[in-house]
Amino acid sequence: MKQVLGSCLCNRVTYACENNFSQFHLCHCTQCQKATGSAYAANLFTDVDNIKWLTGEALIMRFNVAGRSISNAFCGECGSAVPYKSLSGKALVVPAGSLDCEPNIQPQSQIFYTERAPWFDSVTVCKKFDSMPK
Repeated sequence: MKQVLGSCLCNRVTYACENNFSQFHLCHCTQCQKATGSAYAANLFTDVDNIKWLTGEALIMRFNVAGRSISNAFCGECGSAVPYKSLSGKALVVPAGSLDCEPNIQPQSQIFYTERAPWFDSVTVCKKFDSMPK
């Protein structure tokens, strides 16, 4: 299996893992909206041991949401999402946007869809630009 690389925004946290993701979900829960500052979190799932931290592991911060089995991990320097072990310890959750290349699978489902942002459904009809509009 091909190895893929990933990093945070400031590039101080870097990692490698095998490109053998088993699941890819877009999570619309309100906690993921808050954690990402966006409409959903795009998370890949793989074997819990499928990671090698290359740099910056000591910079990683973790937050566990009380009352729900939800966590997120982020670079303590730039705040961007990085991989973390699920609370159950059975999976490694990899934020898709942290990868430096394409994962081996496409999104399979949108979960907690009833909690989606009220404006989400209008996204498909928005104007599209290849860069910042002038």
